[in-house]
Amino acid sequence: MARTGSGGRDEGEERDGVALTNLDQELFAGAGVTKRELVDYLDAVAPRLLPALAGRPLSVVRALRGQKPFMQKNVPKYAPAWVRTVSFWAESSHREVAYALCDDRRTLLWFANQRAIEYHPTLVRAESMATPEHLVLDLDPPEDAGFAAVVAAAHLVRRALDDAGLAGVVKTTGAKGVHVLVPLAPGPTHEDVAGATRALAARTERLDPAVATTAFIRADRGGKVFVDPTRAGGSTIAAVYSPRVRPGLPVSFPVSWDELDTVVPSEITVRTAPDRPDPWADPAARPAPQQLPEDLVAEGRTIPVARVQAMHEGKRRKRAAEKAEKETD
Repeated sequence: MARTGSGGRDEGEERDGVALTNLDQELFAGAGVTKRELVDYLDAVAPRLLPALAGRPLSVVRALRGQKPFMQKNVPKYAPAWVRTVSFWAESSHREVAYALCDDRRTLLWFANQRAIEYHPTLVRAESMATPEHLVLDLDPPEDAGFAAVVAAAHLVRRALDDAGLAGVVKTTGAKGVHVLVPLAPGPTHEDVAGATRALAARTERLDPAVATTAFIRADRGGKVFVDPTRAGGSTIAAVYSPRVRPGLPVSFPVSWDELDTVVPSEITVRTAPDRPDPWADPAARPAPQQLPEDLVAEGRTIPVARVQAMHEGKRRKRAAEKAEKETD
């Protein structure tokens, strides 16, 4: 129920036992969206969003007043006791990190009140971290390219999947790119999925090297769409139906392959998404979990891991530049 101050200003309300405050504040400078609109949107799509979050270690992007948006992985100590968490050792920071598990409406509303705008779950569930559930290809356009470039690359991915006997679904990222997701049947290891992802990215690039690239180093992409071959294992992606920290709060949203050619991602926002037709609303409309072809996995094992390869190449280039600089002194 809303509470009104002496000046008639709406101070907040409560939903599902969660106190909601400062609802009429703009989320961040230039957002053009209030905290109330974020809360209302997340509440409206909760029946669709929660299945994509439940049981998965969650990172969120928060936008606190007067601060730049930041990614939060560790659940703050003041979180209510009913917010479920799961802890993992983080080698990079040498500490235990407690990730939230956003399993229900109350937890989602609590995050909304914390000004958590973006929701980035892992591709696996906490109770079965060794069991990959999706293969993901993330398509990222160059800075000066429009969405049409990503669409062209997405259709190449679909051809590569079809050639491999696989089927995927597609969603906008809520930013500039798209995600293609392939549901997986139990069986493959994370290493298998990582290899298959590399192989599909390479096959996509071979279909039209003028459109798609697997070059991990940005300077090497030559104005082409980057088909990211690294989304596997403990990776996260922006969840389907998650808002993004951009003016107007665009949303990562499912589209059909036929609709992909005409969709305008920036028009799918927290204000329009709840009433938009959803091709994933009927589970029967999505591909059933699939087995990975052995030849795809085998091919992927022969392809170097992009991040490792890029790290070595970066060091090589640095040494070459330092050598050239010394020779010109």
